[in-house]
Amino acid sequence: MTAAIRTEDVAIGGGRHLRVNQTGTPGAPALLFLHGSGPGVTAASNWREVIEGLGDTYHCIAPDILGFGDSSHPDPQPQGFTAQAEVRIEALLELVDVLGLEKVVLVGNSMGGMYSLRIAQLRPDLVGRIVLMGSGGMPGLEPTPDLIKLITYFDDPTVEAMADLLIRFVHDKDAFGDTVEAVAAERMPIVRRPWIEAGHRAMFGPEMLGFGPDDLAKIDIPALVVHGRQDVIVPLECGYYLAEHLPQADLYVIDKCGHWTQIEQAARFQAIVRTFVGDGTE
Repeated sequence: MTAAIRTEDVAIGGGRHLRVNQTGTPGAPALLFLHGSGPGVTAASNWREVIEGLGDTYHCIAPDILGFGDSSHPDPQPQGFTAQAEVRIEALLELVDVLGLEKVVLVGNSMGGMYSLRIAQLRPDLVGRIVLMGSGGMPGLEPTPDLIKLITYFDDPTVEAMADLLIRFVHDKDAFGDTVEAVAAERMPIVRRPWIEAGHRAMFGPEMLGFGPDDLAKIDIPALVVHGRQDVIVPLECGYYLAEHLPQADLYVIDKCGHWTQIEQAARFQAIVRTFVGDGTE
């Protein structure tokens, strides 16, 4: 049995809204899923299968982050990764307040993992646990060639370029080729919105959101670092770094898996999240 997804626009103030996908029962342990930064990404394309699978036990909340998908977009666009993060995280915290969530487990994919770490710095009282999946955040990490393809996607924003980009997110390209093509097709109508390209181009620059060893040492919250061994978008080195310096971190490396752990190893990812989170009473 899978949980049905409820989708609505939630007003957060300033005339803005976030498109929010939810499963499960409010009042159950709350899991807040934060997606990555790829062109045309939405919470649904990142997390659909996961929140359907976990909604029997948890209250799963997966928003389109401000500036992505069907959520409001900043106008004017903040310039730079850190400036974008500040505005988007403020909006996420407003969402948490509107939904009346007193404690959440943050589940962050790639950019969403970096946002999870920043939220834990700003509001440690709010965060019960953190799951980082293919997360960035290691200072000085050089972009991989495949990450550069993501960053420069809008230089050639075609369906073919999207499929070529997204197939790099998985290790087993034969098994998941059809899945990737479906995700690519789902993203294209969003990619064509001019504010999506504007936000993408404004985000990526020389300044990234990084967490030094001293920063991570202060995030004294149980954390699970999940990383695909064959991740060519954010290398495994980053997962090792985060696990080494977060004081309460477990590291789970999945072999024969790329950047999209939640898609390529969906059942295993859901199982380890269940084990890590438990019943949410700890």
